Amino acid sequence: MEYIYAAMMLHSAKKPIDETSIEKILQSAGFQADKAKIKALVASLKEVNIDDAIKSASVVQAGGATTEKKEEKKDDKKEEAKSEEEAAAGLGALFG
Repeated sequence: MEYIYAAMMLHSAKKPIDETSIEKILQSAGFQADKAKIKALVASLKEVNIDDAIKSASVVQAGGATTEKKEEKKDDKKEEAKSEEEAAAGLGALFG
């Protein structure tokens, strides 16, 4: 979980999410950084719009989407949302 938190801190600070930055954050917090996990996280996040993923997660936590955002603006948006959800779900599996 600390790897994701480090990436979220970088995103919040509008800094690039790269291996070096994540490693520095983890080390400064006293964690032993696993370079393989960091590399996997950075690769996984390249295809994810973090702001959209946060919004999606907050809607789910709030009790569900309001009419699923007008059917996700038809098929084009459904495919994009599905791939981002799959990427976000994959992150959880990486660091379970």
